[in-house]
Amino acid sequence: MQKFKETVLAPFLFVVALFVLWELICRGFSIAPTILPSPSDIWVAMVRYWDPIVSNSWQTLFTTLAGFGLAIVFGLLLGVFIGWSKTIYGALYPVMIAFNAVPKVAVVPILILWFGIGTVPAILTAFLISFFPIVVNVATGIATTEPELRDVLRALGASKLDIMRKVGIPRSMPYFFGSLKIAITLAFVGSVVSETVGSNAGLGKLMLDAQAAFKVELVFAALVALAVLGIVLYAITAWVEKRMTGWAHRGDNQGV
Repeated sequence: MQKFKETVLAPFLFVVALFVLWELICRGFSIAPTILPSPSDIWVAMVRYWDPIVSNSWQTLFTTLAGFGLAIVFGLLLGVFIGWSKTIYGALYPVMIAFNAVPKVAVVPILILWFGIGTVPAILTAFLISFFPIVVNVATGIATTEPELRDVLRALGASKLDIMRKVGIPRSMPYFFGSLKIAITLAFVGSVVSETVGSNAGLGKLMLDAQAAFKVELVFAALVALAVLGIVLYAITAWVEKRMTGWAHRGDNQGV
């Protein structure tokens, strides 16, 4: 019961209180909907534009999951490769930092130039922006395996591949799943950024069109849809993390 209060009830009550305060401020100060729509205005917009919001949400969800899936596959493989040896780690890590330092919004026009307006640039942008946390966390988890443990395994006759397969990769799993919770939210950012720059569908495109038509309440309704999608996918990722790496946190609940 205590866990339910902490993880479900408390966040729900906080969100309700936040929306109530938001509504009171908008009504009390007579803020125009074109400046800051109230939650009731946003709700009306969600009901009125339900069909375009749902259809564009599916598009954004598809591009996000596609880019996120690519980031998982290539991020995990490259992370293992970089963490394989200190030499590779030292050589490629600065390159990865330089790659991540490039604003992805500056890359979107290049992707549109190469692949045209549509779904592909959004998928690739989601991939590029969510790729780095996975690589870094997996590589760090493998590269920081205790030297004493490596020495003991070598003394027992284990090869470098055995150490990687039986110790390095399992040890990096908490890092890996921790990075997924960051990467899934970043993937949404990548998709929406690409959709606002050049796309025929998606919540980013819907927000851009709504902004041009001064339908601010629709912009906020799309933001709410994005927030809901992000929370759901984050919760799913956290559930998978708990199922797969519960052994790494088995002491967290002691004494509760």
